[in-house]
Amino acid sequence: MIFLGRCLLVVAAVRLGLTLLSYNHVRSLVTRLDARQCASMGELRRVAWGVAAAARFVPYATCLTQALSGQYILARQGNASKIRIGIERGTGEQLKAHAWLVSDNHIVLGGSIDGFAHLVDHGSR
Repeated sequence: MIFLGRCLLVVAAVRLGLTLLSYNHVRSLVTRLDARQCASMGELRRVAWGVAAAARFVPYATCLTQALSGQYILARQGNASKIRIGIERGTGEQLKAHAWLVSDNHIVLGGSIDGFAHLVDHGSR
């Protein structure tokens, strides 16, 4: 429960930050921690569960909000990760973007990347 409470605070803070500040500013705050090691699969699953559960209680906690929140939580533990941003292929009229949290080539948050074209990765510092 304590971990879930922390996740809720982080998701809410990131959501508020994205509302009031630019993405680059929020990303710089999230990635200011020195994170170099790889997280275990158990830790990745725990972060994915905590952030996804907390996001249900935070209005407009988009894929980007969740990915940044997960990156911050992993970085606090010294674990490296990156935000992957892509756009949906062949959508025609409307551009649809999506964000994932990736750690050591494992997708932590954001679901499948099938049907999306990779644009950019933003990693831990």
